[in-house]
Amino acid sequence: MSGQSSFTALAPGLGDPSHDAQRLFRAILEAASHPGRIVPLPGAPAGPGALCPATTAWLLTLADRDTPLWLDAPFDRPQVRDFLRFHTGAPTVASRPESTFGVVSSGSADPLDGFALGTDPYPDRSASLVIEVPSLRGGPPTIWRGPGIDGAATVAIDGLAPALWTHWQTNHGLFPCGIDLVFAAGTEICALPRSIAVEA
Repeated sequence: MSGQSSFTALAPGLGDPSHDAQRLFRAILEAASHPGRIVPLPGAPAGPGALCPATTAWLLTLADRDTPLWLDAPFDRPQVRDFLRFHTGAPTVASRPESTFGVVSSGSADPLDGFALGTDPYPDRSASLVIEVPSLRGGPPTIWRGPGIDGAATVAIDGLAPALWTHWQTNHGLFPCGIDLVFAAGTEICALPRSIAVEA
């Protein structure tokens, strides 16, 4: 982090932090409870740099000084780090294994590689990742099955590397350990918990 970074030009965070965070938390919880459902995040603020509003809202709601954050190259910019440190207190870290949260670009060849998977005694000590994508619609259809889904859900997220689903099968096989994903585009998210099986 450069000592010359300035907070004077920071993008604004939540307009009413307490009220907005509660509303956003309910929307994030809805997405996590219903994997594959596209959920809008009301009042998601415009983010700094390349962060889309949905990713920004997710981080402003859940990140704090106890959630080290790893940023993929397109997002690892001084204005993003300063914004998140000022509004959430979350420290940014240089390596994936150190992080609790990660923000990953859709073009990453193996977005899950290196993040914490949790352990058998402590499966909750795993990472949660936001993957920014062009759209949550219009991509190759996949079939999701598992808790929170009535039978099966067809999900067609655009812009993902096909290899992601091979990596996801390995991740899902580690349950109850494993990484949880959130896909973000615009002001919407779609959650993929580690408990969900995906057929691509």
